[in-house]
Parts: sequence; structure tokens; C-alpha cells
Amino acid sequence: MYHTPIQKRVLTVEDVSCFGKCSTTVALPILSAMGHETVILPTAVLSTHTGGFTGYTVRDLTDDIQPISEHWKKTGIGFDCIYTGYLCKGRQVALVSELIDRVGDERTLLVVDPAMADNGKFYWGFDSDHAADMMKLCVKSAVATPNVTEACFMLGEKYPENGYDRAFIDGLIGRLVKAGCKSVVLTSVKCGDEYGIVGYDAKKGKPFSYFHERIDAPIHGTGDVFTSVMVGYILSGKPLEDAARLAADYVRETVEVTYPYLAEHPYGLLFEKTIWKLIQKDGE
Repeated sequence: MYHTPIQKRVLTVEDVSCFGKCSTTVALPILSAMGHETVILPTAVLSTHTGGFTGYTVRDLTDDIQPISEHWKKTGIGFDCIYTGYLCKGRQVALVSELIDRVGDERTLLVVDPAMADNGKFYWGFDSDHAADMMKLCVKSAVATPNVTEACFMLGEKYPENGYDRAFIDGLIGRLVKAGCKSVVLTSVKCGDEYGIVGYDAKKGKPFSYFHERIDAPIHGTGDVFTSVMVGYILSGKPLEDAARLAADYVRETVEVTYPYLAEHPYGLLFEKTIWKLIQKDGE
């Protein structure tokens, strides 16, 4: 398969929300700004994202996945990284798994964000069957980035609605690794007055964590921004822990920029105001 020596090429496989800042409309500008050739494969097209909107339209693009990827294979197009996000319920997850085998090779980094739940609840249309399917994809990946709710649901466990401590989080990651996941970055971890990430780096064989002072400002799409930035730094040569820390810093800074405008702008991070910090020049 053809890999360009000029740039890293990353394929992002997730939905397109025509209005709202998440998924492809976040990943494409962020990864491009970080210097990577970014290819998209939309899994669905939504009129808006699902956070705070009602009556939105959804066009499932499951039937397009196989012919698109088969054309890429015939053309000899390969990828340095495949990054999956929001996938529709049903056979789409299996088709994406086949796509990874079709257009990836032994050099392709697979990052899976199992976007399907948060705050103890599934997103609309998802259930335990979808969680089991996403678990299989996370096991296949090199790096998985679930939030606490998604990790619980993939393991078939109840989300601790009355709160949790660090021992629970460490145990959750341990159970994900035992189930077959390799590197894991658990996002949206709330411990006391702090908010951050806890992870396990399979290459180094050790855990890591990184926390900031907590800001109570639930904003749709922060996980998408985090994973996109983390992937960008990994492709630039940063180790997983460093990439995750830098991504967490970026999200924190962007939340601070967005926070004063939440009342009039409640549908995503104002990443356009901070994306300049991610722009990479030759030699960086």
C-alpha cells in the first residue's frame, strides 16, 4: 500500500454533523492543522449533533463503507493511522472492522474512540449490544479512548452513579486490559475537584494519569477534540502519555476560552479560537 513520505496520512471514520462541533467537523481541521493528510469516511450524516437538539435528521451511510474502501484498496491508498469515532448500531461496526483489514497494514496505527455514551447513559439509539461490538473494536485497536461510562458499558458493568474513587478507575483500566485492550486512555475522569485522564501505555507497560482543576461546563464534543489532538501528536512522534497530556492541556485551554460564551454558544468548543496553537511547521 502507498504511504506518502511527505505527511502522515490518517483516515477518520465517524459521522458528519452538519451543525455542531464534533466528530468529522472537529477531526478534519485539527488533524490538518497539525500537518497530517486527513481522509474522511462518513458513517452517517446528521443535520445537527445529538447534544441538546431534537428532531434532527440522520442518514445512515453503512452501505457506502465497503465500496469506498474497496476502491481505495484497488487504487493502492494506505493509511498511517485509522481513527474511528461515532459508528452506527448494527452491522456498521463489523464493516468498519473489515475496512481496517482492507486498507490498513502492519504499520497502520488504529485508534478507537467508542463514542456511544456518557454520564451513565447511552446516546440515543445505542444499547448493550452496541457496547459489546465496540469492545471488539477496542480490543483490535492499538489505543482505545473510552470515557468512564463507555468503559463500564463495554465491560457489561453498571456505571457508578453515586461516584467513584481512583481505585475504581484503576480497576476499570485493569479490566479493560485483561479483556484484551492494549493501550487505554480513559477520558472524562472526575476525582474530587479534579478532572482528567488515566491511562495505560502497553509499549511501556505502565499506567499514567493527568488532572486539572475541574470546570463544571459540560460541552458536547470535548472527547472528539481530545482524541483528535492526541492522534495528531502521536503521528508527530510523541509517546502516548505525552500526546495525551498535551491533548488534555489543549482541551482545558479551549474550555476556558469557550466557558464565558456557553449561554450563547452551547453546542461545542470554540476550537477555532485556539487551533493556531496546534499548527505545526516543518521541523517541529
